[in-house]
Amino acid sequence: MNDFIKNKMNSERFIRSEENTMNNQQPSSAFVLASWGALLTGIATFLFGLMNAGMPLSSKGFYFTILMFGLFGAVSVQKSVRDQLEGVPVTQIYYGLSWVATLLPIALLVIGLWNASYLTLSEKGFYGVSFILSLFAAVVVQKNVRDAAMFGRPAENAL
Repeated sequence: MNDFIKNKMNSERFIRSEENTMNNQQPSSAFVLASWGALLTGIATFLFGLMNAGMPLSSKGFYFTILMFGLFGAVSVQKSVRDQLEGVPVTQIYYGLSWVATLLPIALLVIGLWNASYLTLSEKGFYGVSFILSLFAAVVVQKNVRDAAMFGRPAENAL
């Protein structure tokens, strides 16, 4: 085992203790349902906008890829932060790449929308809001899946 992981595992910051545990409350069914609803609403709204947009197919593919990349990045950041809080070693390279995979799609979306002269300001806002809703909801759904697993509920039955 390399020294980095040994140091992380032995660090007091990552050792589980009774006084340094997270709030281990199981998420309610209403909260789980609301988070899944927000995720599906954000993704469906973004995709509905792409389907009805009068933009070139290559631009539609660009925005779709940004959405998928952003969702992956958001879930990855949530997982690495949660792993660190639970004492699971996370390498700094993975942690850094998770943040890059979250921030890069946001930056690309802002640049793409800024330069999309064929979109009205309200359409640009529509894409931005549905994108951010999707990222936030993905983090919350991932949290709920982890919480459900902690309490012995399988992730498939988190709803």
